[in-house]
Amino acid sequence: MSIKRLRTVAALSAVVALALSACGGNGGDDNANGTGGGAKNEFNAALTEVVNPSDKKGGTVKMGHSDTWDSLDPGETYYGYAWNFARLYGRSLLMFKPAPGKAANELVPDLAEGLGVPTDGGKTWTYKIRKGVKFEDGTEVKAKDVKYAVLRSTDKETFPNGPAYFEAFLNLPAGYKGPYKSKGVNTDSAISTPDDYTIVFHLKNGFGGFDYLAQLAQTMPVPEAKDTGAKYRNTIVSSGPYKFANLQPDKSFELVRNDQWDQATDPNRKALPDKYEVALKVNADDIDNRVISGDLDIDVSGTGVQPASLSKVLTDPALKAQADNATLARLWYTSVNPTVPPLNNVECRRAIQYAMDKTSYQTAYGGPFSGGDLATTVMPPLVPGYEKFDLYPAGPDSKGDLDKAKESLTKCGQPNGFATNMAYRSDRPREKATAEAFQQALKRVGINLTLKGYPSGDYFSQYAGNPPFVVANKIGLATNGWGADWNDGFGFLSQIVDSRVIRATGGSSNTSVRLPDVDKMLDAALAETDTAKREKLWSPIDKRVMEEAVIYPGVYAKSLLLRPKNLTNVFVSDAFNMYDYLTLGVK
Repeated sequence: MSIKRLRTVAALSAVVALALSACGGNGGDDNANGTGGGAKNEFNAALTEVVNPSDKKGGTVKMGHSDTWDSLDPGETYYGYAWNFARLYGRSLLMFKPAPGKAANELVPDLAEGLGVPTDGGKTWTYKIRKGVKFEDGTEVKAKDVKYAVLRSTDKETFPNGPAYFEAFLNLPAGYKGPYKSKGVNTDSAISTPDDYTIVFHLKNGFGGFDYLAQLAQTMPVPEAKDTGAKYRNTIVSSGPYKFANLQPDKSFELVRNDQWDQATDPNRKALPDKYEVALKVNADDIDNRVISGDLDIDVSGTGVQPASLSKVLTDPALKAQADNATLARLWYTSVNPTVPPLNNVECRRAIQYAMDKTSYQTAYGGPFSGGDLATTVMPPLVPGYEKFDLYPAGPDSKGDLDKAKESLTKCGQPNGFATNMAYRSDRPREKATAEAFQQALKRVGINLTLKGYPSGDYFSQYAGNPPFVVANKIGLATNGWGADWNDGFGFLSQIVDSRVIRATGGSSNTSVRLPDVDKMLDAALAETDTAKREKLWSPIDKRVMEEAVIYPGVYAKSLLLRPKNLTNVFVSDAFNMYDYLTLGVK
């Protein structure tokens, strides 16, 4: 990033700060639809209450996305916005409660009749399936359809993007590779279905939090007869209130009403809109402008307005009354890959930690209000078990300690610096700005970066999360971000610091942490049944990762979400860290 651009964005952050302090967040009118009973249209109203409540049916919700989906297949998708959205066309066993704020962290039954029943010390979990739930073709959803869905998701060659919890926990047969490659193998040791409406999960070890896995999109049923493998992402059979129409891969798609959905079987969904329209590969800044004008309702990625729109939103009282400044259980960070020389030397990695200008990372994300607070740990403060520490102090101004960086470079045999490549998601302006900030800051100690932009839809499956690609293309650094799958230490840490989730064929959410002792520490923490004791075990894992300098923590995330003025039932879900897409209606 050029110095001129840094100064421009810094000045913008100052304008944002003044706007926040001056406006005070208490303006705005009462509910525009006149239904009453909900929050007023004012700054931060949707953080804890429903804005514009209504039961009115009909209309179209219009959404835009700056790239393509990672995958619409519920067995493979792994972006937070995609899990939020998938509940419109699929029903998992459990789900997070569709409610504002902290209430969203409560698990409630969805396809299942109730929460899981554990036996055998938490090694066996049983769920009863609701009767009368139908796929869009009219066939009834059975326990076998959930079993098949979970088993197919364990095939990470076919489905590289999805989380790796089930293959880690289920007592799968030795060498099992999913229903395509291990066709005919008896898998009752892992999942059994004693009748059409009962599914039983058998684990290798006890896990008191298995209900959190039962809410994953991977438990959304898939009829085996309609499965098309990797192509299923374009031929999905709905079990929810909406089904796909006009699906044009990488361009757009629609959700329309599924006439086989029965409200009587579904206590969580009202299914108010007639249709959802989603446009893909729309410029991120254009999305903001179109949401402001009302041409689009929502930026589906849910990460907040771009830096270019901050001052426009926060200095206009009417727009600011439509905004919500959410604090998230999320970290925006950069992976530092030890598989790319000379970053296989810990001192070279530590040189990056010391040389980076922390304030420029924050500025790239729009400053403290839309970016977040400066981070020094992997775990954000909102995650239970967080402890504050800083192994690489960046000086009193947080702009880096260049002397310490040069000391580390000398220790790793690169006193004059070195060259490497840095990846970022090309459709995300904030990540591009982050990469430019790294380029400028590290150059001060002779570390020269060549920046490489890749599309977010395939970022982990083909590029930054693909170990052979990383090595072959010398991707020493890669912008990254992570929000808790559920809000505890394991739900946050496991998929980004456990080396066992790294996949040789790509799709890894962990791209840089390869520490066997961290894997053992995770297992020990998971085995601890006392909640207070378990929470004390997460910070030592955090510190061990930071000692190896394989993650550069940028900012503990905040986002400035722009509330859609054309929609009803709008609120921020703490479970997804964005607006809840399940409850929306159209004015």
